[in-house]
Amino acid sequence: MEKFVSPTRIDHIGIACFDLDATVEFYRTTYGFEVFHREVNEEQGVREAMLRINGTDDGGASYIQLLEPTRDDSTVAKWLAKNGEGVHHLAFGTADVDATADGVRERGVRVLYDEPRTGSMGSRITFLHPKDCHGVLTELVTAAPETAGGGTAGH
Repeated sequence: MEKFVSPTRIDHIGIACFDLDATVEFYRTTYGFEVFHREVNEEQGVREAMLRINGTDDGGASYIQLLEPTRDDSTVAKWLAKNGEGVHHLAFGTADVDATADGVRERGVRVLYDEPRTGSMGSRITFLHPKDCHGVLTELVTAAPETAGGGTAGH
């Protein structure tokens, strides 16, 4: 067994919403959080906003990730139809998503992607099966080298 690379922080909490702009406005006016990054992820069928909460000891950051589906067949749209708005997933930041995923897999947790995919801001991501994580859809995230100092954000 190779050395396990443990996650170092909560990278972000993903929140599914019906109206991205209205939800961004709620977090801005209620808590003072500003949008750090916006993008559309065509592969996953979402429009997202990353709200930076704070920096961390490892040079990364922690975020709230707001997710609005762009099409009805996306995972987030299906989740919203079943559950309504709310916490969709928890993401842990790690220096090496491949090594962390391999270590978790060796511990009996199902990793949903054979190879990590591209997430927000060029990060590398994978997800862990919620049934193996006590009901929590869990994401592992490694920041893109050019954004590592500002943190990362997956999905």
